[in-house]
Amino acid sequence: MGGRNHSWIPEIVFVGLTSSLEMQLVLFLVFSVFYVAGILGNILIVLTVISDYHLHSPMYFLLANLSFIDIWVSSIAAPKMIYDLFNERKAISFQGCIAQMFFIHVIGGTEMVLLIAMALDRYVAICRPLHYLVIMNFRTCILLSVAAWTIGLIHSLIQLLFVVDLPFCGSNEIDSFYCDLPRFIRLACTDTYRLELMITANSGFISLGTFLILMISYIFILVTVWQRTSSGLSKALSTLSAHITVVVLFFGPCIFVYSWPFPTVPVDKFLAIFDVFVTPFLNPAIYTFRNKEMKVAMSRIFSQLWSFRKLF
Repeated sequence: MGGRNHSWIPEIVFVGLTSSLEMQLVLFLVFSVFYVAGILGNILIVLTVISDYHLHSPMYFLLANLSFIDIWVSSIAAPKMIYDLFNERKAISFQGCIAQMFFIHVIGGTEMVLLIAMALDRYVAICRPLHYLVIMNFRTCILLSVAAWTIGLIHSLIQLLFVVDLPFCGSNEIDSFYCDLPRFIRLACTDTYRLELMITANSGFISLGTFLILMISYIFILVTVWQRTSSGLSKALSTLSAHITVVVLFFGPCIFVYSWPFPTVPVDKFLAIFDVFVTPFLNPAIYTFRNKEMKVAMSRIFSQLWSFRKLF
């Protein structure tokens, strides 16, 4: 690896999704709708929680943080992907590719910890309701939020420190529409077996382990409620169903992409699309349509805006 020219490439070229003009138009319309709706929906949740004092509680504080994260999830890769649909040459600079991977894993690690915090919040609310405001106070929520972002940052930096100095001397083409570690490291002209194992352990097994811990915790909450009173089981299940849905939507693609031993199959492209566009769109829908307080708060905000508009 004698010189800079043999260890660095100026840009990464994406294969993309399709070369058909008709499909590109369809994908452009679909992805644009999902992206705009997801961004607006998550912004609406954040603004609703901030502006309505009825929602100034730990649960909605964590929900607003999740929506804020989902705004970033959509914005890291989606705008460039939509823009590239009609570009014959879909490329990103090497530095841009590294930045994209960095933010993907910061946000992914942060959301992982935040979902654990939301599960803890539901456990305390359902299983220890008399101690809820003592345990899940404002200081605890701030500490959980800071911990989530700190762990996400460390998770991302640990992986990138091992890949930024890899030698690249061959192809610069990635069969995807964004940069991520599993495909990126295969461009290196060196043995990456140990690095692949590290990424699998860091992202894949941690995702799988966290998912199992969350599901076990939800089962534990339901069993605890059922042992106390069977009448409260349906209410607890209704409350937790939104959380379980979000956890499955988030961890499903992560577990497959980072743990699946055959990274060249096209399924991971579909899951990446699902993760980038569909999940940030569904999260606000899941939490607003199934949450009476959120719907009432949004109605109050729209009523206030309408009244303010009529003054002019």
